[in-house]
Amino acid sequence: MALYRQTGSLVGIRRPMIDGLGVDDIDVVAAFATSEEKIGRDLTEAIFVPPNNFPRLDCELPRADVPVTRGLVDATEVGRVAAALAGAEVLLYSAPSGRPETARAYADAAHRAGVAFINTTADPIARDPHWMSTFEAAGLPLLGDDLASQFGTSVLHNALLRLLEERGLALVSSYQVNLGGTDDFRNLVENPSTKKQSKLNALSADDKVELAPLGYLSQLKSQKVAHLNIEAQGWGETAVSLDVKLTVHDPSGAAGVNIDLIRIAANALRNGLGGHPADATSLLKSPPGTAI
Repeated sequence: MALYRQTGSLVGIRRPMIDGLGVDDIDVVAAFATSEEKIGRDLTEAIFVPPNNFPRLDCELPRADVPVTRGLVDATEVGRVAAALAGAEVLLYSAPSGRPETARAYADAAHRAGVAFINTTADPIARDPHWMSTFEAAGLPLLGDDLASQFGTSVLHNALLRLLEERGLALVSSYQVNLGGTDDFRNLVENPSTKKQSKLNALSADDKVELAPLGYLSQLKSQKVAHLNIEAQGWGETAVSLDVKLTVHDPSGAAGVNIDLIRIAANALRNGLGGHPADATSLLKSPPGTAI
C-alpha cells in the first residue's frame, strides 16, 4: 500500500476504487503472527523477518507503530485477540491452509469484536452453515473461502476450459500440476485435502479434470510454477492439445485480490450487510454453496 500511496501507480490494481474506497485508504491497526522472531516487532520490521521471502519494493516504508502480537493456535486466547481488534473493521485471515481449528478461532475473535472476517484459506468457514448464520445474525460480513489468485492456476485453467465450451470443443481430459516454495505450499503438501477440493470447486470440475498432488520445492521461494494440459476434440472429432506453463509470484497474486476483498468487506460492514457479499464471489475458489 505504501508503494501505491507514494507513486500513484495503478499497475496490478484491478479496481482503483470500490464504493469510494481506494487502495491507499487501508490502514493496518493490528497484526498477529506465531513466529517468535516477528512477535514484539513493529509491523514494518516484522514483515521482512524470515520465513518471509517477499522482495523489498522500491518505496519508503514509514513505521507503522503497530506491534506484532502473538497469534492464535487454538481457541484458548480468542478474547485477547478480539480485544486487540478494537478500532478495526476487517480481519484478514491468511495463515497456511490445513489448520481448521485456528481458522475457526480467528472467525470467533472477529465475531466477538464486531468486525468483518475474510478467510483466504481453504479451511471451510464461509461454507460452514454455523459460521455463516452466526455472522448474518450479527450483521457482520463473512467472506471466503480460499481466494483465487489475481492470475493463478485455477483462474487460467477455468478460463481455458470455459473457452473450449464456448467454441464448441469437447473436453477429453485435463490435468493441473502446481509447484511452489512458500511455507503455505510446504504446509499443504502435508495437509492437502481441503486445498484439493477447493481447487476442484474453482474449476467446477468433472472427472475429466485431474489435479496432481501439490509439490514443495524450497528453491522456488515465492514463485509458483504450474503446468496445465488440455486434450480436446473439435470438428470431426479431430484432436486439439494444449500445454501451458505459468510462473507467478505467489504472494503478490494473493495481495492483488486481498486488496479488493478488504474494501468489499469494509463497505459491507459500513452498510450493515451481514453474510457473504455477492461482489466477493468471483474472487474466491470456494464461496458459500461449494463443496467442503
